Amino acid sequence: MNFHLIDFNTWKRTDTFHHYMNQNTSFSLTHEIDIHALYQLIKQKGYTFYPAFIFLITRVINSHRAFRTGYNERKELGYWDTLEPLYTIFNQAAESFSAISTPVVNDFNTFYDAYSSDLETYKASSKLFPKTPIPENVFSLSMIPWTSFTGFNLNINNSRYLLPIVTAGKFIYKNDSIFLPLSLQVHHSVCDGYHAGLFMNTVQELASYPRDWLL
Repeated sequence: MNFHLIDFNTWKRTDTFHHYMNQNTSFSLTHEIDIHALYQLIKQKGYTFYPAFIFLITRVINSHRAFRTGYNERKELGYWDTLEPLYTIFNQAAESFSAISTPVVNDFNTFYDAYSSDLETYKASSKLFPKTPIPENVFSLSMIPWTSFTGFNLNINNSRYLLPIVTAGKFIYKNDSIFLPLSLQVHHSVCDGYHAGLFMNTVQELASYPRDWLL
């Protein structure tokens, strides 16, 4: 879990960073991802969708430094080698959720087993963060399976929170395919529209060719 400090004297994004930090500008982008191929393979192999989704998104987040750039606990700006997902799980009886983190490794089966174990351990918890300590290098991910959406936005009163927030919604069935509404929220000081587009395009590519990474 290495954290690399950013040198403002040599960083190409220094002017842009300071401009959007002064404005405290964040933005969100929502897109419908065609997950037909991914969903079919998941069902064929007997998996559930959510852990595959977490695995996929974590892979995309770690594919570009912009998504891994933020502040550490000492309020220093830099980027992590990798980020881990801090994802939500739902307690049906209490109608509340908890957020837990499961380390993501390169092998999906290993991650799936670790996810299943964590889910079984913490699914009945009434705590917001039942699994501690929470790693410093986490990004937030959640799913709202009860409704689809065409846009989604979170309002965070913390100008130092720069890491991406990813939210998915209820499947949309149309044109003999399955689409997943997916929202990405980023801070403009570290991410531009280019990075948001790169994120969505990479998610779509992985969803279209799941055998390349799921198996």
